[in-house]
Amino acid sequence: MPEPPLTLPSEVLSDLEKNIEDTISNGTNIRNVLAKHSTGGPWNTDWEVEAAVEALHVFGSRWTIEILSTLYIAGPRRFNQLKNLLAGISSRTLSDKLRFLVEEGLVIRQVDDGPPVRVQYILSDHGITCGRLLSPLVAHLKICNGSVKSK
Repeated sequence: MPEPPLTLPSEVLSDLEKNIEDTISNGTNIRNVLAKHSTGGPWNTDWEVEAAVEALHVFGSRWTIEILSTLYIAGPRRFNQLKNLLAGISSRTLSDKLRFLVEEGLVIRQVDDGPPVRVQYILSDHGITCGRLLSPLVAHLKICNGSVKSK
């Protein structure tokens, strides 16, 4: 059964929508700057498509957003703590995803030599920034699909 929509006061929803519009405007400005300096004409389509594919490769794969969100909300966690918070993920998948996120610079693998040796995973500044950049997109999608409504 789907969860009931998040109901916000109308002025809060209006503010949220204005911030999303500002993000769209900023995105347009960023895109125009990149286009101005692009090689091969006003738009280098190959570069832009490749950049989008790279982003979707990182953020579009199963468990990535869940791991990043969990680290953002719950803070630094050890492997088993993360596994317990992420219902349904296997140890192998979590291990693979954490390795990938560390390689991408979104997560820091911090080792405390101990004894005993302890490893915890922390969201990097880059990971926090990417999460913040995704927030307007998530909010827009939630508003469009009716998951966020006005009182």
